[in-house]
Amino acid sequence: MAAASKFNDEGYTLNIIGRNVFVTEAMKNHASEKLSKVERFHNHIMHVTVTLDIQKTEHLCSIHVKIDHVEVIVHASTSDMYASIDEAVARLQTKLRRWKDRIQDHHRKKLSVVDMKVNVLERPYDELAEFNAEIESGNKKEAAKAFSIPKIIGTDTLPLKILRSDEAVMKMELSEHPFLIFKDEVDQKIKVIYRLHDGNYGLVEPL
Repeated sequence: MAAASKFNDEGYTLNIIGRNVFVTEAMKNHASEKLSKVERFHNHIMHVTVTLDIQKTEHLCSIHVKIDHVEVIVHASTSDMYASIDEAVARLQTKLRRWKDRIQDHHRKKLSVVDMKVNVLERPYDELAEFNAEIESGNKKEAAKAFSIPKIIGTDTLPLKILRSDEAVMKMELSEHPFLIFKDEVDQKIKVIYRLHDGNYGLVEPL
């Protein structure tokens, strides 16, 4: 059985987290053993987080892998936790094999980033407060106005990656994020790539 210490000894970290489920040693060993067979990327720092969750009859397994500045995320859901782990690891292996050359090329390239300011907006209404305001005022329009203007409740700085379009697609394929904002390496324009319902991608770019 592969243990988490084995990953640490090889320069990788493995964290197994349980949500709505007690993670037994047998589950940990099963996940570790399966992940130990996943193709390694030598000279790359790999951090792996496995999240196990049970929602009613669904046993969910999510695996989040960080290989330097590349994220790989996979999910699986079955009626058995061990089967979910197996399926999630199989999906991870498939993604890594499919994108191995691109990941290695991306790793060899020095990643350039610029800072991007991000504001956190408060939800523009509170359902209970709005309902109470409607009752008190007796005027739906006036109540709506009171809760329609969002305000900034926080500010953060995030890295804006400088990528080629094909690298942006690769990151979307690996991460399962709904969208990615990046600066195009070729024309230096800010672009947004997002996931469509049919599995294709949309690319928003300035004219």
